[in-house]
Amino acid sequence: MEANSRGFSHKMDPTLKIADPPRVESSVFDGGRPVNPGSPRGEGCCRITGVALIDVQGLTRSFRTYKKAPGFSGALKGLFRREYETVFAVKDVSFKVEEGEFVGFLGPNGAGKTTTLKMLAGLLYPTSGTASVLGYVPWERADGYRRQFALLLGQKNQLWWDLPARDSLELNGRIYGLAPEAFRRTVDEMSELLGVRDKLSTAVRELSLGERMKCELIAALLHQPKVLFLDEPTIGLDVVSQKVVREFLREHNRQRKTTILLTSHYMADIQELCDRVIIIDRGTVFFDGRLAEILDRFAGFKIITVTLEQASGFASVPLAELGEVLEQSSALARLKVPRESVIATCKVLLDRLPVKDFAVEEVPIEDIIRQVFERR
Repeated sequence: MEANSRGFSHKMDPTLKIADPPRVESSVFDGGRPVNPGSPRGEGCCRITGVALIDVQGLTRSFRTYKKAPGFSGALKGLFRREYETVFAVKDVSFKVEEGEFVGFLGPNGAGKTTTLKMLAGLLYPTSGTASVLGYVPWERADGYRRQFALLLGQKNQLWWDLPARDSLELNGRIYGLAPEAFRRTVDEMSELLGVRDKLSTAVRELSLGERMKCELIAALLHQPKVLFLDEPTIGLDVVSQKVVREFLREHNRQRKTTILLTSHYMADIQELCDRVIIIDRGTVFFDGRLAEILDRFAGFKIITVTLEQASGFASVPLAELGEVLEQSSALARLKVPRESVIATCKVLLDRLPVKDFAVEEVPIEDIIRQVFERR
């Protein structure tokens, strides 16, 4: 090597072996951002094979808050001497998400779910820790990253309030450089699936909450992102609109293999869409696994429902000795029974009673999640 500007020189050892670079998929670049050779506008991402699409390690975000003493004297005191408290919104959070996964992100209010999504979207800088999404560091806000993800906040609007939804969608299409034909095809397809095709020419402020959220969803998916962050997308929607949004997201994930991280307080969203859940509380992850594992790990009971052929009552069986009686009438009884006693209890009921109908069910998942949070 030649001498550098500081006057130092370095000779390369001819015996030195340089390691081969990691194998990279779709290593074609256009305009400074990774693309797939076969994609029309380079929507694909360039990433090292075998690496998770989302990789979060030790992510922490703390806030320094002012503790004001009560009353006027407290306000005066604060002018000269203030007491501060460090609050951890997210503390040492780590997880990985593979391509095409639909992951539920659960936790009570203030648990740190939205803060985590905002850091992964590049809206907040972390206090410490690392994160990689599509091979990018989110808070560096690289143009290539911003073209490949979307963040939808259920309580925030991205559509212009006084303009028709179509005008805002066309603006987004221009920003992302979508071809007119591709833009029209995408909008027509999504608006048809969500049932808002006839609402696109209506001013956003005149749309119902459900119609507005569906249009927001179209805006978020307009550029076909590889990663989608959803923060309570069905909040405030009626049951019909919730079902339409869930079916749309399920189908979009299946067809496009979009990696989706979903937060929601509606357990129906999580049960119908997510095989895997991450539970966070007080800024810390304490469960990461399949949804079915929550029942095995935290649910110690099952619900047994017995319906008799006739209203003869349950005098021949001491129900209170078998389990907790949740409901009882002359022809029906519901018992909460420890999981290890379910088989024995079922045998007693079937042997001693004229049973017409019989059912064994898991405790509702929302009850289990609530109990978990209450115990922490």
